[in-house]
Amino acid sequence: MTRTAPSAADALAGHLRDGMTIAVGGFGLCGVPYALIDAVRDSGVRDLTVVSNNMGVDGAGLGVLLENDQVARVLASYVGENKRFASLYLDGTLDVELVPQGTLAERLRAGGAGIPAFYTPTGVGTPVADGKPTTEIDGRTYLLERAIRADLALVHAHTGDAAGNLRYRLTARNFNPVVATAAPVTVAEVEHLLDPRADGYLDPDDVVTPGVFVTALVVTDRDRPIEKRTVRARAVAVDA
Repeated sequence: MTRTAPSAADALAGHLRDGMTIAVGGFGLCGVPYALIDAVRDSGVRDLTVVSNNMGVDGAGLGVLLENDQVARVLASYVGENKRFASLYLDGTLDVELVPQGTLAERLRAGGAGIPAFYTPTGVGTPVADGKPTTEIDGRTYLLERAIRADLALVHAHTGDAAGNLRYRLTARNFNPVVATAAPVTVAEVEHLLDPRADGYLDPDDVVTPGVFVTALVVTDRDRPIEKRTVRARAVAVDA
């Protein structure tokens, strides 16, 4: 059995619809499922709610969905690095729920673990707490945060196998593991796919996201942009 699709569009076929909630892995431009996001853009679906740490940058990542006016609501922890996102947020034309970064990760993890809500001290006494129940435990006030459960999850992984098992690489792991479990349908793009006849499957000790969570995966070799490139000035050679 293989869950591999020939293209990002094929991997998402039958899973996209207007008004759905999509959770997307990535942090800045690291660990972002670019090919899958582009396929969502090309599908033309609209009125999306997107859950992600941030919305990419102008012209790359989730930024392309904003530029195509396909997003109605965003749950994110960071608005910077995307001028379109910041402008829509400040103008009040995009519904944005800013979520503390750790709370966002935990809300996604809870959604994947079947935990409907949890208490946290983060956000107490700030606008984050507006309209949310609070309780006092051991003399400290805690805020009730609800789990996030999306309709579709999009993730990027370094290596996958034919059974859908995923392994991430270094900081490109970021939000991807919790996003992968937070929806009934998860589609992954991978940089490397093991050939079951030649390579077998990922060693169980190396699996981060088990294939039971993954509906389909696609291999992509596209270039990944660098958000901020910093280099040293070239030293001038001095003749002896």
